[in-house]
Amino acid sequence: MPEWLVEPGIGEDRAILVDHGTIVAARVCWREPWRAGAVSVAQLDHRYPGSKRGAVHLPDGTTATIDALPADVTHGATLMVRITRAALAEQGRFKLAQCRAAGVAAPAPAPAPAPAPSLAETLAQTDSPVRILGGLDRSFDEAGWDDLIEQAQTGAIDFPGGRLTISPTPAMTLIDIDGPPPLLPLALASVPAIARTLARLDIAGSVGIDFPGQDTRADRQAIDLALDAALSATGWHGERTGMNGFGFVQLITRLERASLVARLAFHPARAAAHALLRQAERVAEPGTLMLVAHPAVLAAIAPPLEAELARRTGRLVRKDPRNTLALHAGFAQATTS
Repeated sequence: MPEWLVEPGIGEDRAILVDHGTIVAARVCWREPWRAGAVSVAQLDHRYPGSKRGAVHLPDGTTATIDALPADVTHGATLMVRITRAALAEQGRFKLAQCRAAGVAAPAPAPAPAPAPSLAETLAQTDSPVRILGGLDRSFDEAGWDDLIEQAQTGAIDFPGGRLTISPTPAMTLIDIDGPPPLLPLALASVPAIARTLARLDIAGSVGIDFPGQDTRADRQAIDLALDAALSATGWHGERTGMNGFGFVQLITRLERASLVARLAFHPARAAAHALLRQAERVAEPGTLMLVAHPAVLAAIAPPLEAELARRTGRLVRKDPRNTLALHAGFAQATTS
């Protein structure tokens, strides 16, 4: 039976759904306070005329967009909200967190303020069991975590006969399919890889798939049927369009958080910092921990994260910034000097 493995790291919680030694799904949580599921008091900043939408201020000053506003809630009013999507970074812009008015439907009482559920708590609501791993457990490595992260970084996923290229954009996540003809076998061969990739890289929201163009309606329908079957097999839930004459298909499903691809594309230094902290926690040799990395990566290790590393390992921590290192080429080692 597939099992969720959860690794609570420093600044980051990671989870993989493993089936027969293979990662079939993955999630990452950076413990942002305003994640899906958080409930909080908020103050209405404004609402759009004739609409149920507007913006609110959360207790720490964060602004979030809001939907499902009751008609009698006006500027400055205090109300309870539930976060439905975390804030998202995109190329050239930043999307605010989203929320909805909570507890406004009588006779249900308004919910009490509550933090977002942890990654483990969220996964406990799925059909698969959840196991929390210790800091020195190597199950992620054995299942292929590094290969998964490489796919998320490059956006390149090979399949028999071709390659997928994943590109996050402000409008949607795009999946392009490349490979030699004949084009119908190429498109059909890409379908299982697409369905697996959506789960493995935690891709949701609006997804555009650019299949190789097909000459006949029958070929397009064959690809549609294959895509339906592959998505259903992975437990995907959402809506999709039929393939148009240019080979384009759009998938739409609920978006609650950034995908692995988006996190690595728009927060590369922070992602590299979390990976470096994970590596540092596992250094076995005695001595002071030396973190050697690009300055941007070391700058992304906030003092509380450095303190957590020192607490977990019982060691002093030093930093060695090196401009010549790529962001993900940092390393940790023990030193006696």
